[in-house]
Amino acid sequence: MTVRLHWFLPTGGDGRTLVDRHAYAPNDLGAARKVSGVRPPDIEYLAQIAKAAEHLGFEAVLTPTGTWCEDAWLTTVALAQHTERLKFLVAFRPGLLSPTLAAQMAATYQRLTRGRLLLNVVTGGDSAEQRRFGDRLDHDRRYARTDEFLSVVRGVWQGRPYDFDGVHYRVEGGLTALPPDPVPPLFFGGSSPAAGPVAARHADVYLTWGEPPAQVKEKIDWIRSLAGAEGRTVRFGVRLHTISRDSSADAWATANRLLDDLDADTVAAAQAALGRSESVGQQRMLALHGGSRADLEIHPNLWAGVGLVRGGAGTALVGSHSEVANLIEEYHSLGIEHFVLSGYPHLEEAYWFGEGVIPELAARGLLADAGAATGAPFLVAGGR
Repeated sequence: MTVRLHWFLPTGGDGRTLVDRHAYAPNDLGAARKVSGVRPPDIEYLAQIAKAAEHLGFEAVLTPTGTWCEDAWLTTVALAQHTERLKFLVAFRPGLLSPTLAAQMAATYQRLTRGRLLLNVVTGGDSAEQRRFGDRLDHDRRYARTDEFLSVVRGVWQGRPYDFDGVHYRVEGGLTALPPDPVPPLFFGGSSPAAGPVAARHADVYLTWGEPPAQVKEKIDWIRSLAGAEGRTVRFGVRLHTISRDSSADAWATANRLLDDLDADTVAAAQAALGRSESVGQQRMLALHGGSRADLEIHPNLWAGVGLVRGGAGTALVGSHSEVANLIEEYHSLGIEHFVLSGYPHLEEAYWFGEGVIPELAARGLLADAGAATGAPFLVAGGR
């Protein structure tokens, strides 16, 4: 098992700050441009990031879903025209569209992009966010619906009429006339008791946020056991930020600078909002730091500072290129294959990681055919 690297497309905005664009200027890109260090997610900038990720050797880019970002399907199919090999890990929410339609969309996407689609299934852990889209199910029923949704998707991908009679969906003769080729792998995350069985039955890759390795191992063991009971095997991935520099001191200085932008009121407001989330994974992220700036290095070179104001993935790999590679290797030894990474700003951090950490991983034999992605030899580690 080798390491497979993915980057992130900041379709909600980007910049030299941890605070999301909408926190400054909801629904107003013009105002966002006036905020120092904030970059609106226009297609020209996102294309720069996508091209950089492809050039540096990342396999795919994750595109988020939700109120504060551009639609993932439309944005990525546009960016496919700006790239040649890069795959797109498209996040979407079951329940906001028909499973038969989603299966058809995925099949069309595969043909338009010649097989560059990966799917990230986001059940949704915040009822207020779900209600914005007209979804009024509670947490556990959303996972039950996701279970049925994915059963229908896989059923209609078989290329023959498919019937399904469930609590949330009733499909008669569901069909994707031209099934996707290849069938896109399903990435799925969730830390609650309701999420685990769904992952075991449907996920190709179980994706967790970047908790310390010991806690990640507990999750891996949990999902492996559930999948084994279903007669399945599941691969594993982790979602992390990264701050990698030529020296450890430079990396930590960058991390500390990101915190300098945050006053106590900003952190308190973010923590109050995040604390209302029903997501078990979000609550686990919050527990890593407890809203305090003290002791944010929760494992060697694993920093929880991002989670002070950002929902979802709240930890970062911080250190020299070698130290970051060490922590990736530690996660990999537990069974993590896919690393979905990001940084602020995403364009610059892609290069720091790509020119610094990727050569380290290649030298350790952790990457498959490491230099093939760009067609050029990698730079020596430590230089930039």
